[in-house]
Amino acid sequence: MPQKMKIDFVSDIACPWCVIGLGGLERALENLHEVIEPEITFHPFELNPNMQAGGENTVEHVVAKYRIPADEARVNRERIKERAASVGFTMNTSDASRIYNTFDAHRLLAWAAGEGKQHELKRQLFIVNFTDQTDPGNHDALVEAAGKVGLDQAEARAVLESDRYAGEVRRDEALWQSRGITGVPAVIVNDRYLISGGQPPDEFERQLRKIAAESAV
Repeated sequence: MPQKMKIDFVSDIACPWCVIGLGGLERALENLHEVIEPEITFHPFELNPNMQAGGENTVEHVVAKYRIPADEARVNRERIKERAASVGFTMNTSDASRIYNTFDAHRLLAWAAGEGKQHELKRQLFIVNFTDQTDPGNHDALVEAAGKVGLDQAEARAVLESDRYAGEVRRDEALWQSRGITGVPAVIVNDRYLISGGQPPDEFERQLRKIAAESAV
């Protein structure tokens, strides 16, 4: 019988490596369905909490933030697109792509958790940002995403037009930062084990099998 495993996934909608990490985790769990019964909860992390409305050009942002040449940023972007494709995700990023504020997306995810649709919404919001190249802070786009995963669109809009879940998101962000999470994705298993970064499926599977074996002792 599969053993229950608590998995906390700390990430940001604007983080391409978080897409890769989630895809890798999901594929590993498919291979481990007879071993592990996962209970996944998504937690907020904002890469750019002070991002202005309308966002910034991604190439320009990366060049300024990491102090690398634009050509290097483009090479990295293509490498990330290939890694995303390897786990079945399409990134349509280009020189025209922008990076946006994601706070309202995190508020909507906090609401979706109570509706039993957090995982589905998380996937859909990655599609909004990276596949559709749409601002994940745009309320119309967020409402549409909620509807696509079976959530009530009127309630989703009511959440977004209020300040509901703002406090919860801020507290959750602070909690994980206080626990030493400074980069994402961060996958915390059974409140004890940390798997960092956008690992490939086989590495997730290796580490999860090891954790499952240790937990069974």
